[in-house]
Amino acid sequence: MTNLPIHAVLPDLLSALRAGPNAVLIAPPGAGKTTSVAPALLDQPWCTGKVILLSPRRVAARAAAERMAEVMGEKAGQTVGYLTRMDSRQSAATRILIVTEAIFVSTILGDPELNGISAVLFDEAHERHLDSDLGLALAVECQQVLREDLRIVPMSATIDGERFAGLLGANVPVIESEGKAWPLEHRWLGAAPDKRTDEAMASAILTAWRETEGDLLAFLPGVGEIGRTRDRLTERLRDVPILPLHGQCEPAAQRAAIRRDPEGRRRIVLATSIAETSLTLDGVSVVVDSGFSRRPEFDKAAGVTRLITTRASQASAAQRAGRAARQGPGVAYRLWEEAAHAGRAAYDPPEILTSDLAPLALSLAQWGAGDAQAMAWIDPPPSAAMGAARAKLTSLNALNEEGHITDHGRAMAALPMGPEQAHMLLYAAAHGASEEAAGLALLLQERSLGGRGEDLAARADRWRHDRGAKADAARQMARGWARRARALAKQVDDDAPPPGVLLAEGFPDNLAKRRDARGEEWIAAGGRGLILDPLSPLARAEYLAVGEAQGQAKGARITGAIALTEAEVLQHLRHRIERRPALRWMADERRVEALLEQRLGAITFARGSDPSPDPKAIAAFLCARIRSDGLDLLPLGKTSQSLLRRARYAGIEALSDESLLADLEDWAAPHLVRRLDNVNTGALHQALLDRLGWDGKQTLDKLAPQEFRSPAGTSHAIDYDDPGGPSIEIRVQALFGLDRHPGFGQPSQPLLLKLTSPGGKPIQTTRDLPGFWRGSWRDVVKDMKGRYPKHRWPDAPWDEDPSLKTKNAFEAQRRP
Repeated sequence: MTNLPIHAVLPDLLSALRAGPNAVLIAPPGAGKTTSVAPALLDQPWCTGKVILLSPRRVAARAAAERMAEVMGEKAGQTVGYLTRMDSRQSAATRILIVTEAIFVSTILGDPELNGISAVLFDEAHERHLDSDLGLALAVECQQVLREDLRIVPMSATIDGERFAGLLGANVPVIESEGKAWPLEHRWLGAAPDKRTDEAMASAILTAWRETEGDLLAFLPGVGEIGRTRDRLTERLRDVPILPLHGQCEPAAQRAAIRRDPEGRRRIVLATSIAETSLTLDGVSVVVDSGFSRRPEFDKAAGVTRLITTRASQASAAQRAGRAARQGPGVAYRLWEEAAHAGRAAYDPPEILTSDLAPLALSLAQWGAGDAQAMAWIDPPPSAAMGAARAKLTSLNALNEEGHITDHGRAMAALPMGPEQAHMLLYAAAHGASEEAAGLALLLQERSLGGRGEDLAARADRWRHDRGAKADAARQMARGWARRARALAKQVDDDAPPPGVLLAEGFPDNLAKRRDARGEEWIAAGGRGLILDPLSPLARAEYLAVGEAQGQAKGARITGAIALTEAEVLQHLRHRIERRPALRWMADERRVEALLEQRLGAITFARGSDPSPDPKAIAAFLCARIRSDGLDLLPLGKTSQSLLRRARYAGIEALSDESLLADLEDWAAPHLVRRLDNVNTGALHQALLDRLGWDGKQTLDKLAPQEFRSPAGTSHAIDYDDPGGPSIEIRVQALFGLDRHPGFGQPSQPLLLKLTSPGGKPIQTTRDLPGFWRGSWRDVVKDMKGRYPKHRWPDAPWDEDPSLKTKNAFEAQRRP
């Protein structure tokens, strides 16, 4: 074997694993860790079983196994084997087994002791896939509880070694390989926002092709961009091998992209991020990086996992550029500005923080983890996302109300797919439709099967007639899933539901009903809106069972669905349709309408009047409505409104808007009826007074009295809503004899006096009555004597007796 940089530190690694069960290995790209570490372990005294090497991708697993076997002078399947979902090469002689991360999770869940396995190596641990983090957490717990002799080694070029070491225990060694640093030149081409990605990349690749030598590897976000870029390049470079490399390629095409051209020609490989790590592409010395990547992200609001295109992180860009200098000097072209590089995220976010955690929650329930947070995580799963995941699993009968896994959940976990698809397959097996459901599950996982288009039934039909090697392998896999499901499920009948019903059973929240004539807008049972291309053949359907949707929560685009009729839904999904009461607010009539509805989530199939609604439910509904619209919705009388104004001014917390809204169920709910205008306003007022209590009433009367009593004996309600402050309107004669300004509250506040004539006309507004008497009163007298000659207009009103009577009546009253 060629001497690789990793060989310099292998003695240190072997020594560490003889002294203890764990180590962390950091080695740069091209150092040889993927292909050299596992074989070095086989002759160690403690290594009596298999060495499992986790690989993040199927193509990398197969390539690593074939490369290791080639070095040993063997074929894959002998000493070195591999196991992926679509392919397997292993035998009784296999000592090193390279598996994808999901396969390892399934393995350890089926055999928690990992019998016959001596070591588990986590390659490219920095990528932080959900299954990688879960597999590491399970392996650590297995080691701590069952297998002290199990060796665990996370490996990567860019992980935080100390953080991983701390997860594995105290004093775990971190071993670093310096690697062999070939010169790498970066050339910054700058962004081209006015061009499509395929156009910009084709231009950059042609530039790199002219300026350099050696094979060229280009990174693009996805399969679509690869196809369009390839078409553009083929027009200009007709005799050049231009090879795609992505997860949907046939194994033979993937091998061709990894190896040198058999005729010695210079070639171009167009790849997704699948080529970032784990793989060495022979002959590549030039990399062209679009700067974009596409990754799945769970939209919590929409309830769907969507593919998002985002700027590649600095770590990803470094991995990509490093592909050019693995075997010699290289050049990396980047389609962004050097000055903008520092603004990119340092790392891609770990999937445990962005993914649908339902598969994780099911695996942990199967493992028997009572407290997920107590396990060994680099980043623990977010509590809210775990709660939503458990709720979904409960709706699929995978967990019981206590959160424990059910028999149905165990059967779901035994199938190599997500919980929704597993539930769908088991339901189908119970009703004699396992083959159809297995095919649907595979279509949802392998987007390349059956071509393109939103109609999954049409894709399934095209796949059925496809005689290609990949289509045959997929059909064989689907048949194996169907057999497994039939063995796990108890068949109850052979009345096979249509494919759309199977899909809707697996994804009940994704059953969608058409909302417009064009078939563009749909409402899903889960409550979110969906959008469909109105030119789609599915646009005329009444209902759709949606298996795939991409985009934001508001208006996610349907990318995979099957048409259903209402009759099919009502016949086959009646076990999911609820007959339940519903309440609706009729704003114009200020009343609650009580209904009985047949619903599947947000979809209503039938509706009628409810003759005997639950009064408590109505009261609760109205409380929610009042919280939404405000206390003004309540039919409060003038007395109650005055009470609340006074309390607001006095700062009485018990009658504040916030407190009243928070406690509606305590004081208002007992008096609420379907029609708000029929509410007993007197009872509501008494409920408000009861909140005050005796002490509160006394405090309110001191701080914000209800009325002012004048020297003349008249009562005047205090207006606490006046923009100028609490005020009263009062005839000036009622204040005769008063030589101090009236106040209220503690400490006393001046009352705003709106003085009027005997005819109720405004005279003056004041907060200084003595000043008014001795000031502008003289001008008032001159005007008022002429208008109201029968009334008293004294020069010194503060010395007069108060009275609203005319002069004659007042004098007559004073005569003995």
